[in-house]
Amino acid sequence: YFAVFTMWVALIIEFSGLLHSSYLIQMLVVKLSGQTQPESMVVQRTGAETLFFWFRCLMSLTVLGYCFAVTLVALFNEQTTMWEGVPPIVALLIFFHSLVGCWNA
Repeated sequence: YFAVFTMWVALIIEFSGLLHSSYLIQMLVVKLSGQTQPESMVVQRTGAETLFFWFRCLMSLTVLGYCFAVTLVALFNEQTTMWEGVPPIVALLIFFHSLVGCWNA
């Protein structure tokens, strides 16, 4: 039953739109590559569905921006568990290096 529970949690998170900023990244990568999306991946939406999709994308970007701002403020105010004596700019560089490392994993 744990698999069913996990599936329902994933479906709720998907419906909430919390991670819809990833769809914007996908659209950006397709545009920058100069290619078009395969027909099998194109979703035909009604006007209301399109509005709901873009609302969730905007909400996702808002939450992502807020989290990013809180993280940066905490880094510069030295309110993290970073080692003592590490300047905030070095902590910021380590943070960004960790992000890039996760993207390349």
